[in-house]
Amino acid sequence: MRKDNEMKVHFASISGKKVEVAFDGGSLTSDGGVLHLRAVDRAIGLIDRLSGCIRDDRHPSYVDHSLSDLMRQRVYQIALGYEDANDSNSLRTDPGFKMACDRRPVTGEDLASQPTMSRLENRVRRSALYRLALAFVDVFISSYEMAPEVIILDIDDTDDQVHGGQQLSLFNGHYDEHCYMPLHIYEGRSGKLITTILRPGCRPTGAQVVMIIKRLIARIRAHWPDVKIILRGDSHFSNPEVQDYCEGHDLFYVLGQAGNARLNALGKPLLEQALILAEDQDRAVRLFSSFAYQAGSWICPRRIIFKAEVTASGPNPRFVVTNLASSQPSFIYEQIYCARGRMEGFIKNHKNGLQSDRTSCHRFSANQFRLFLHSAAYVLLHHLATVGLPDTKWATAQFDTIQKHLLKVGARITELATKIKIQFPSAFPLKDLYYRLNLTLC
Repeated sequence: MRKDNEMKVHFASISGKKVEVAFDGGSLTSDGGVLHLRAVDRAIGLIDRLSGCIRDDRHPSYVDHSLSDLMRQRVYQIALGYEDANDSNSLRTDPGFKMACDRRPVTGEDLASQPTMSRLENRVRRSALYRLALAFVDVFISSYEMAPEVIILDIDDTDDQVHGGQQLSLFNGHYDEHCYMPLHIYEGRSGKLITTILRPGCRPTGAQVVMIIKRLIARIRAHWPDVKIILRGDSHFSNPEVQDYCEGHDLFYVLGQAGNARLNALGKPLLEQALILAEDQDRAVRLFSSFAYQAGSWICPRRIIFKAEVTASGPNPRFVVTNLASSQPSFIYEQIYCARGRMEGFIKNHKNGLQSDRTSCHRFSANQFRLFLHSAAYVLLHHLATVGLPDTKWATAQFDTIQKHLLKVGARITELATKIKIQFPSAFPLKDLYYRLNLTLC
């Protein structure tokens, strides 16, 4: 095979001159924005905190890359859109990534290759994975300068289609595919990631959800004993185990509730009223009420928020169960419960923007570690957007947009005797934004 610097591409002539392209530019990077990620990482200490959770049992005589170097390289590559470990074979010599990993861009040693990354993924033990999950919670807690008065825990799962014989992958009839169902937990108002847990391809039971949130709550309250916590989720998280746990541990919850014959009968008078108003006024109508209801498996009656809505498509009743006693039904539904729709964007950034569904290892623990690597990339990009770019359109931009416009920028890197010089394009339209990022993050 010919070397890269011997490969040439030809385009149509311009003004009578041939156009020839060769891959021999030397010390150039197409990802100059990776240095902003390095600045974010240094500010919050993310990679060092995560790598400290893993025991390095390699013999020192054979170690070329420390665990923190390996994780830093892999997470930065994921954040720049290189989710495949195979990309490490080419990017190990990229001067931008070498600088981001604290190596000289030209004379410094190359970064790790794909086999080294694969060995890392399959080396991590279950005990380390547990420590990593808690480390993400600690990073979330340390992101606040002072204890907040209230936090909202948005919890949801998503399908992660698999191809092959991955351990604990199951066929899910709802999605009609073999998949995992990773559980995502975010702070609902800020979008900060709290943790992500890989799960087999089925809905979690109430006992399984409680097993996760009780450890999470204990970790949070160890730092913030007086914080008000609201658990918010869809109807498949509304089960007696979760409700009982919340009520027994001073937690508030706002959860979707699946309808049934008894609930429909209790809501029927208000829905009939909404139907009459919709017909008389020839427009959509939305009415709210609340009432007590006790399912057969519940230990006590609980408050149900009922939305009686009639649209052009017909009746659209919805139920929510909550232990918030004082708030108006319309406020609980519209301002609290419906706000959980933002979580779809958080998961979209995690899953689509960072391709966190690349769980193609055979071992389940290796795939959980991969999910954590993508979660680390989420934390870096979220901090970059919300702390580095407040009051700009980029603060709420999707992660793939930030990648394309702000991070994947070509640069020439020159290593001199006393300094390293980075030259971005003179015509780069976002140079002022780069100055702002540098002032904010560095």
